[in-house]
Amino acid sequence: MDRRKALMQIGMSMGYVVAVPTFMSVLQSCNNSKTTTWIPQFLTPDEGVILIGTVDSILPKTDTLSASEVNVHVFLDSFANEVMPPNQQDQFKATLNQLAVNALESSKKENISDLTVEDIAPEMLKALTDKKAKGVPFAKKIRDLTIWGYKCTEYVGEQVLAYDSIPGQYIACGDLDELSGGKAWSI
Repeated sequence: MDRRKALMQIGMSMGYVVAVPTFMSVLQSCNNSKTTTWIPQFLTPDEGVILIGTVDSILPKTDTLSASEVNVHVFLDSFANEVMPPNQQDQFKATLNQLAVNALESSKKENISDLTVEDIAPEMLKALTDKKAKGVPFAKKIRDLTIWGYKCTEYVGEQVLAYDSIPGQYIACGDLDELSGGKAWSI
């Protein structure tokens, strides 16, 4: 066999070995069905269901996305796991569990997985407004963290607030309505 032909065939086969998996991954990435399920790192799955309902009761879907649609619940779960001290972690879990108990009682449902945002929202409202509400010591902190997490998302920064990826000139005393359509600037 000719040495040049052998080297050319080896080179072609190596090209196929490298190109085929790359081509297949490109084809698979065109698939539109992205079904990723969130698995809580810190919370139990039932507490995760309550957390999703809670963040959506605080920031529901309107003309903007809801809190769970921008993954605020994922942020809160990892924030609780990695940042909160143990006493706050306990209060966080206790508040979610008490919200679940209250929502189950008021909705007459038996399983936490059956609870909806409509079941959890009144209980969260009671926890935030009623000073005599017991067992929900962390409700206001959950509300504050939800709003903070929502405001820090890429969606809010680029779609809701005024955003310019490549800022141009600096106008110190310009009218906000003219410069950004009345929206605050995203950092």
